[in-house]
Amino acid sequence: MKKKWLLLSAIFTIATVLAGCENRLMILDPKGPQAKTLSDTIILSIIVMAGILFVVYVLYAFMLVKYRASKMGDDYEPPHEHGSKTLEIIWTVIPIIIVVFLSVVTVQTTSEVESKPLGYEDQEPLVIYASSSNWKWHFSYPEEGIETVNYVNMPVDRPVEFRLYSYGPITSFWIPQLAGQKYAMSAHVTKINMAADVPGSFMGRNSNFNGQGYAQMEFEAQAMTPADYEEWVNDVKTTAPELSEAEFDELLETDFVGRQTYSSTHLEFSPAPEGQHHGAPVSDEEEMKTAPSSETDHFNHKDAEEAE
Repeated sequence: MKKKWLLLSAIFTIATVLAGCENRLMILDPKGPQAKTLSDTIILSIIVMAGILFVVYVLYAFMLVKYRASKMGDDYEPPHEHGSKTLEIIWTVIPIIIVVFLSVVTVQTTSEVESKPLGYEDQEPLVIYASSSNWKWHFSYPEEGIETVNYVNMPVDRPVEFRLYSYGPITSFWIPQLAGQKYAMSAHVTKINMAADVPGSFMGRNSNFNGQGYAQMEFEAQAMTPADYEEWVNDVKTTAPELSEAEFDELLETDFVGRQTYSSTHLEFSPAPEGQHHGAPVSDEEEMKTAPSSETDHFNHKDAEEAE
């Protein structure tokens, strides 16, 4: 009777925990091709794991029942076994097959999610620069010439390429229902591709613990119809203020801010660390010190000729 109540209690506890996690399993509720690929891979891995556990538990129960001590006499002495090559080959080859299978699936999945979303290969992606600072997200739209803070809008049925970097510690950009996570680092730009198949509001966050404001570093990613997206962009251009360098510097210094919208981007005066801006920023004064002038080169060349 005691064992029965323990079993029922365990079942009730598991059911309660899973019920509380219902709204948290967003990664298994994909709304885009990249997230769908990841969700399918996770489900496949769970099925493989469940199959392995099922076989192990069945064999475990079989051994307990068949070879339990109660069936043997007091004078029973088990025979000495030298081993079985057939069994040893089986339990060595099966794990190898499982590992190889999961490895192939993982490599294929990784290659697929790092490329343009399936079904959108012939479309030009919308490029959005997503930069993080303590403890907020800045989204710059170079194509539209606008910028938002702590929320991002995108059109459905169009690939989106987020270019990620950070103005502080390493963060991790993650919209579970649209794609996997990707790190955003200072002095380096990483890229993540995604697309939304249906309109909706999706939660995005920093999934990399990096300090006291980590829990509040969330943003809304809203997928809109192309018409609604164009209307929103036009509204921002006509009503939102421009982002000045001084205001942007103040934003970087402020720990927590609400949603902000601007009709210009910080890329104009603080470009992303890619291309000629890749690496640590260098001031104009330092650049003049390190870059030789043509006049200096002329005199150095003349001195070298006289020395010869």
